[in-house]
Amino acid sequence: MKVDKDQISAWGVHAFTGSGAILGFLALISILNNDQVGSFLWLGMALLVDGVDGTLARKVGVEEKAPNLDGIILDSIIDYLNYVINPALMIYWFQMVPSGFEMIMPALIFGVSLYTFINVNMKTDDYYFQGFPALWNVVVLYFFILNTNEWINLVVIIILLVLTFVPWKFVHPLRVKSFRNLTIFFTVVWAATTLRLVTKSEINLIMNDTIVLLIWLICTGYFIYICFLRSIKDY
Repeated sequence: MKVDKDQISAWGVHAFTGSGAILGFLALISILNNDQVGSFLWLGMALLVDGVDGTLARKVGVEEKAPNLDGIILDSIIDYLNYVINPALMIYWFQMVPSGFEMIMPALIFGVSLYTFINVNMKTDDYYFQGFPALWNVVVLYFFILNTNEWINLVVIIILLVLTFVPWKFVHPLRVKSFRNLTIFFTVVWAATTLRLVTKSEINLIMNDTIVLLIWLICTGYFIYICFLRSIKDY
């Protein structure tokens, strides 16, 4: 019996993508165990898988080698778990918004994010997202690292919910065409500094990790800047 190595490779890529669901489950368990650091680490690993599996899929040619499997649907299911469900639960479980809003805001995140996943015009030709792309895992990460006030968190969530329906551009850091190499560089630096800040989060960041925090904020500023430039380009 002849072994189709290409087909095995295609199934392997799908299995790699599917591992994001397992990582999401482990993040969920960490949340329920009140382990904030652990939950962010599992979600970070899931984000890494999501960042590279598309490149692997295109390199292997999964659509041709495994035509009976829909990688887009698989990816969307896992993304909804890790980008929406888990972060929304974190907002509720870790009380990141004022009392009285702890159930309302996660419910709104669940509902509004559905639009993101069914919007066929979500991405531009140069790989920017049109409207906030339901990156709630990154949002709660900023809440956690910056230890922001509950009311500030509430305002930020409301603004992002509204921006879901506004064609403001948000960069895809790994596939964007303009400033691609520079953006990937900042993405790598941002990821490294994020890991440092999350794992050292119980220490006073301003006193002990000032330089790391500054670099992290500079990376954030870069992403905001290129998103701003791309957004005003259409006006």
